[in-house]
Amino acid sequence: MLDLQLVIGNKRYSSWSLRPWLLLRHLGASFAEIQLSLYRPDTKAQLQRYSKAAKVPVLIDGDLVVWDSLAICEYLAELFPEAGVWPADRAARAVARAVAAEMHSSFTALCSELPMNCSGPRAGVVPSAAAQADIERIVTIWQECRASYGGPWLFGAFSAADAMYAPVVIRFDTYQVPLPPMAAQYLSTVLADTPMREWIASGREELELVPEIEIGTLIA
Repeated sequence: MLDLQLVIGNKRYSSWSLRPWLLLRHLGASFAEIQLSLYRPDTKAQLQRYSKAAKVPVLIDGDLVVWDSLAICEYLAELFPEAGVWPADRAARAVARAVAAEMHSSFTALCSELPMNCSGPRAGVVPSAAAQADIERIVTIWQECRASYGGPWLFGAFSAADAMYAPVVIRFDTYQVPLPPMAAQYLSTVLADTPMREWIASGREELELVPEIEIGTLIA
C-alpha cells in the first residue's frame, strides 16, 4: 500500500511545488499534502523536519525521502511504470527528458523577472532581453514538441514534461506574454486542465502576500 506525502510551499508562488503535485494528480495517485509557508522566520526549520535540503518539494514514501522536482518525477515513473510519466516511445522519451531537464536547469532570467503568481493577469512587467530570449526558447520547445508529437500536450498525452513547464504557463498567462498560435493553444490546454485550475484557484485564495513577488498591476 502506498503511503505518499508531498511537502509543498505556497500555491500562489511555489513553481517547484506545482510540478510533482500536478504529476501526482494526473497519475491519480493518493497522497497526503503537507503545505508550508516559504516566507516566515521559521521556514527553514520547518522544512528541515522533512529534508536536510530545506527546500520544496519533498516526496515521502514511507521511510524514503526524495527531494528535487525532477528526481521526484523519475521516482514516480518507477513507482507507476505503466502510467505514462514519460512517453512510451524511446526517442520521444529521450526528448521529453531533455526538455524537462532544460527547464530544470535553465531560464533563470525568466524565472527571476517573472515570478510565478497565481493571482491573475498583471500589467506593467516588461521582460529584459535575457528573459525574452528565455521566452523565445521555451516557445520553440513547445512548438517543436507539439508539431512532432501531435498535441494537445507536448508529447501527445500528458507527461512529466508538461508538469515541468506548467509554472511557465502560469507566468506567461499572468504577465500577458504574447505567444504565436501553437504556443497559445498549448497554454490554453494547460490552463483548462482540471488539476491546474484547482491549484490556481487555491493559490488565489491564499492570504499570505509577498510584496517583492507581487510585481506589476493586477488587472481587475
